[in-house]
Formats: sequence, structure tokens, C-alpha cells
Amino acid sequence: MTKSEWQDLFAAKEVLGLGDRATLGEIKRSYRNQCRRYHPDLVGNDKKKGDMMRQLTRAYDVILRHCDQFRIPLVPTESEAMEPEDWWMDRFGQDPLWGKKKKN
Repeated sequence: MTKSEWQDLFAAKEVLGLGDRATLGEIKRSYRNQCRRYHPDLVGNDKKKGDMMRQLTRAYDVILRHCDQFRIPLVPTESEAMEPEDWWMDRFGQDPLWGKKKKN
């Protein structure tokens, strides 16, 4: 990404009130909550709020375009394939100190 694109992304993050990391759900919730505050159909025909609504929509678009550039895994990776207990047992299950106790 170019410096300009990073600046646009940072500005969009600030407009939507997001932290340095956000899930897609958090991004959508923030956008919807802000829309309730500034949408002209809900708050009247105020020029300042209309301008803010345009900024919100642009910020949301910038962030979604950024998110569209990344591939999201739809199957677990090798390290994510196991539940934590299964992972532990796979590595230490045979150890007499950490593994399951043998019944006598």
C-alpha cells in the first residue's frame, strides 16, 4: 500500500471510531451505530450531519476495500485443526507426568 492509502485507512479508522485492530463485525457495528446518529432520514436535514454521513460512508468503503485485499482461510490451518485439549494430548499425552494416568 502507498503512504496515501495508509493515511486514508487511518482517517477512516478514526472517523468510525475503531481501534488499531477490528473484526469485520466491529467495523459494521460501528458504521451502523454512527449512521443512526448522523443519517438525514433519522435526524433531519442538517448540513453538518449530512456531511458527516458522507464521511462515514467513504470511511466504511475505504476499510472494506482494504479488507477485500486479504484472503480469509475457510479451513483450519494445521496448527488450528485441534481443540486445545487435543493439541496438548497430541504433544504430551504419552508423557507419564503430563499425560493421562494409566489405570491399574
